[in-house]
Formats: sequence, C-alpha cells, structure tokens
Amino acid sequence: MNMTTRITQGYPVLIIGAGRGGFALLEMFIEDKLVEVVAIADPNSDAPGIKLAQSRGIPTYTDASLALQACKKYPDCIVYNLTHDEAITAEVVKVFGSNKRVASGLEVNLFWQMVTNLKQIKGELEKSQSQLQAIIHNAMDGIITISEVGNILGFNPAAEQIFGYAQQDVLGKNLNMLMPEPFRSEHDGYLNHYKQTGEAKILGVCGREVVAVRKSGEQFPMELSASEMVLGGQRYFVGIVRDITERKQAEQKIAHLAHYDYLTDLPNRAFFLDCLNHSISLAKRNNYKAAVLFLDLDGFKQVNDTLGHEGGDLLLREVSKRLRGLIRDSDTVARVGGDEFIFVLNSLGSDENAALTANKIIAALSEPFDIKGQQCRVGGSIGISMFPDDAKDCETLIKQADDAMYLAKQSGKNTHRFYREKLPTPSGE
Repeated sequence: MNMTTRITQGYPVLIIGAGRGGFALLEMFIEDKLVEVVAIADPNSDAPGIKLAQSRGIPTYTDASLALQACKKYPDCIVYNLTHDEAITAEVVKVFGSNKRVASGLEVNLFWQMVTNLKQIKGELEKSQSQLQAIIHNAMDGIITISEVGNILGFNPAAEQIFGYAQQDVLGKNLNMLMPEPFRSEHDGYLNHYKQTGEAKILGVCGREVVAVRKSGEQFPMELSASEMVLGGQRYFVGIVRDITERKQAEQKIAHLAHYDYLTDLPNRAFFLDCLNHSISLAKRNNYKAAVLFLDLDGFKQVNDTLGHEGGDLLLREVSKRLRGLIRDSDTVARVGGDEFIFVLNSLGSDENAALTANKIIAALSEPFDIKGQQCRVGGSIGISMFPDDAKDCETLIKQADDAMYLAKQSGKNTHRFYREKLPTPSGE
C-alpha cells in the first residue's frame, strides 16, 4: 500500500502488530490528540487492529518493511513493535539510522500492560460514573448541585418535576430562584458568611423543613438535606430535596381530627377545654366576664327515631351550621356529646349579654330544618355559668352549666337558666 504525504496533527506513531496489544494501543492513541497513528502493520489483514484502523481511515499494511519505508516521511516517527520479531528493530535502524525510534520487547510488553490496566481502570470509572448518573437520574428525590457562589450545576429529573423547571432553564442560574422572599435575598449573604466563618445553619442538617417556590410561583413545604464536597480543589454544595406537601396535609388532617368533631367539624371537648382555659386567662388579665353555655337539644330523639341515624346526623350538621353563625369570631362552640353543645362567650360586660346570646340560640333552633325533604323541629335547653362569679376553673364552670341546663329542662324546656337560679318550690310544700 502506498501512503501519500500527510500533515500530522500530533506526534507520528507507527504500530507494528495489530493483535490485542496493537488494538488496545491504537484505541488509546485514537483518543489522544497529542498522538497521530500514521499507519499500522500486521501480516493478518483481519487482525482487530487492522479492522479498527480501516474504520478510522488510518493506512494499514501487511508488510512491516513497506510500512517503515512509508513512514520515512516522518523523521520523528516512533515505532511500537508489538511483535516478537527482533528483525523489526534492525529494519528500523536501516530506515531511520537509529534504534532510538523503536520500542520493542520487554519495553513494549510493559507499555502494553500499562495500556491494558489504564483501559480497565477507565472502563471501571466509566461504569461507576454511568451507574452514579443512572442513580441520580432515577432518584425519586430531587438532587441539586451548586457551585461555591450559589449557581446551579446539576438538576435531576425529580428536581424538574418538583419545581416545574427544565434543567436547561436553571443551569448556571442562582439557587435563590427556587426560594421565596425573604430567603431569596438572604441566600447569597448566607453563603458568603459560611465561606468566611464556617458557620452553617443548613449544611449537615438532615431533613430540615424549608419553604420553596415552584416556577408557577406556588410556595410549598420542602424537606432539605444539604452537604458540602470538595473535588479537584473546588467547593460544591449538594442538596437532596423532597416535596412534603402531601405529608404536611396529612399531618394537618390528623391534627384537625384530634381537635374537631368528625361529624360537625366543630371543636371537640379537648379543644374546647384549651379554648376555655385561654378565655379564662384573658378574662383575668382584662377584668372581663366570660360565660359557659351548655346546650342540649329538645326533641332530637324523636327526629332520630323517625328519620334514622343518617337523618339524625344530617340534623346535627345543620344545627352546627346555625350555631356557628350565631356567635362572634372570638367565641367558641363545640360538640361534646350526641346532641350536646357547649359555648364559651368572651369579654362579656354583664350576665344579660350571656342571656341575650342564649335567647338568640333558642330562637334560631325554633326555625324548622329541612332534612331529606322533611321539615323537622327541635328546641334547646341552655344552662349558663359565669366566670368569675360562679367559678374560676374550667371543669367547675362546665359542670355548673350542665347542672343549669337540667334546670332549664325541668323548667319546661326551650329556655335558659343560670346556675345561680333555683327551681321553684312546688305549691303545698
């Protein structure tokens, strides 16, 4: 084969021997811009190195002498003899006038082993890198890498899904674009403070809850685990992020169920006690009165027996809506039993104000309810206890209001009574 004159882009190299060693050496040199393989020779035209060279447009020879003669055009050419034929060295001396241009024998074997080891290491590194990239790409948590100055360098698909940005939209931009104010304005200052002092508020903290912002502008709760790493003398930060919106909603729902009645969504007894304690504290501080009203529905059992439990539940819901609309935002109404409700009225100037509210409740309950297409009527008996006149603790006030409610029941129902009132003595006694 004739080889035309070429201008090499790297140091000219001739490989003699295109078996496994020649193939590995050629493969390595192809990727090295400092080296240009100007030819490869092997008596076997089907040798793997010959095939690879032909696929890359590199001249090939089946006669080593012809390859050496052709390479004479490159005075600085180095010959790698991967055969066991020492006659090649003599041929190199004849062509180039020196044996310094040829590497053969043990020298080449050592070089071949080094190349093989490097290829193996490179393959293992590439495999590890591929596995790492696959893990990052398929991770369910968002993984964000940022530079020392806070610019985004990595943004995996999970992060894209969480924030609504495509990777190309955020790369090179400051991480603070994912933060709402005031954290957005404070972020760069935090990084600078950390670099100067080493004091970290977030780094090294696992599962810290923060607020983030999506591309749409929606803010959401996020769990963040942030760490620092140094590669090649450069500092980087890695954040593992998780959208915890559903978890926070579930926690709120559980907390709500713990404090509110499942049927009417009014506060339950436990939550009412907290509210009453708070009301008593405010009344003491501001020298106000507070009232506890205990309501038991009149005629509820008859409705429940007529319409069934489902109808009874619907009635309780409708009653709760009316009761909620009768009191101020500062007051509280709770369901504490089947058809029993309890109120705390805050900042009262006199007992009359409590009586007015009780009358409003009784009047509102007297209006008919439409339950499953049927009109239903109930009434209400209400007992009232006053803080601080009747008692100064929650449990006593509630018991007194309950006792007063029974006074109202015995007084003919659909009315109210204060705890201090007494039942009239029957005539003749």
